[in-house]
Amino acid sequence: PVTAGSIVVPYGHVIGNEKWRGSEIAQRLQGKIRLIFEDGLGLVDFHLSNRTCILYISEADLVAGDEFKRRLVRFRNASSLGGIVIVERTQISDQYFLAVQKLVVLELGLVLLPVANQGEASQLITQLVSFYVREQSKDHNSNPFLRKQCSQLAEPSLFRTVQQIPGVGKTKALLLLQQFGSIHRLCNASVKELELVVGQTVAQQIHSF
Repeated sequence: PVTAGSIVVPYGHVIGNEKWRGSEIAQRLQGKIRLIFEDGLGLVDFHLSNRTCILYISEADLVAGDEFKRRLVRFRNASSLGGIVIVERTQISDQYFLAVQKLVVLELGLVLLPVANQGEASQLITQLVSFYVREQSKDHNSNPFLRKQCSQLAEPSLFRTVQQIPGVGKTKALLLLQQFGSIHRLCNASVKELELVVGQTVAQQIHSF
């Protein structure tokens, strides 16, 4: 199992699972960021920082059956790291995408980012690494005991996810997140609890969804 602190990622580097050596994603990352390969990362494909890692679900994984679901659940249960799930959404894998989105975001509470191919995934990883480098340099200048409770990356994606629920727009999404704080708590809320925030009709819609 992957636990926080078991992998130390040097500042501005990415640690990649050995299985990605020679892949398109690795070739495109090299030159843009410092990529180190390591064996024994287990379920994880890439470590972006000591706290955040990526699981990559390819088109082939989606088509091949349910093995990727078991991997996601095992990762969620074994890890105290922040997980970002990158999923290849192509013409072939599109039919599976909604089910994957529901599992990753609503049931497991992880961040999901769809990409069209490995090229797009490498651009995304590069952007995330520069985001973490900026955040870490900010952290060095601020009080480490006053860290933000919510990662800035999770907030917009969480907000967008809640807006996918029928009958919920930006305002209601904001109210729901302020009240419940997480997808998990929102999923477990009763109709009565939801009614207090969004009224009877929408509460019923959210609960059925």
